[in-house]
Amino acid sequence: MVPKSVGILGGMGPEATVDLMRRVIRATPAADDCDHIHLVVDNNPQVPSRIKALLEKTGPSPLPSLQDMAHRLEQWGVDFLAMPCNTAHYYHAQIQDIVSIPLLDMIDISVAATLKESPQIRTAGILASRAVLDLGLYDQKFASHNVAVVHPENEPQQRLMQAIRTVKTDNYGSLEHKSLQESADSLVTQGAEILLIACTELSILAGELKSSVRCYDSAQLLAEAIVQKAMQ
Repeated sequence: MVPKSVGILGGMGPEATVDLMRRVIRATPAADDCDHIHLVVDNNPQVPSRIKALLEKTGPSPLPSLQDMAHRLEQWGVDFLAMPCNTAHYYHAQIQDIVSIPLLDMIDISVAATLKESPQIRTAGILASRAVLDLGLYDQKFASHNVAVVHPENEPQQRLMQAIRTVKTDNYGSLEHKSLQESADSLVTQGAEILLIACTELSILAGELKSSVRCYDSAQLLAEAIVQKAMQ
């Protein structure tokens, strides 16, 4: 069987896009090159800032760029789309509206997978950008399953935002890992029964994260969903 092809709306940021591709490759049961999934990637770092558009209200909307990427990927013949940026999922419905192929919803996928594996939880800790938290992108989904959400306290969240910005420069190290760990610890202190990495820049740092509660990663869950859909 030849796997379906997937179009990736990428560049938000570039390393997070490459990280998703790596995760898809590792999640694919392949014995040779031809068993892997055809990825058509639009790695566009010029997509306008989601933070500036949605929170700071100082920049243009990224929606036209995202819709253009989706439309072009569809024209190139892919079977479905995926977007490794949690914040950009604010525009998911408007992107889906202009294409006839499915756009996977990383937020729906992450919440569903988390609750399938940890159905008993009543409090989830979210590690994400300020935009994802302030827009309540995960809060709304978890609330529909009677699960409360906690966010890092102000100072850890500020350091986490700086870590996200630093990862985008590809010049990160122990300080950024420490910021992620401190934020995770603050969520457990607040009663989080699981942690969810909900920023694809933080996914790059998450390999060294240690916690007394189970940690899920939206980038990994998206990669696994891509493989599953491509192999159907």
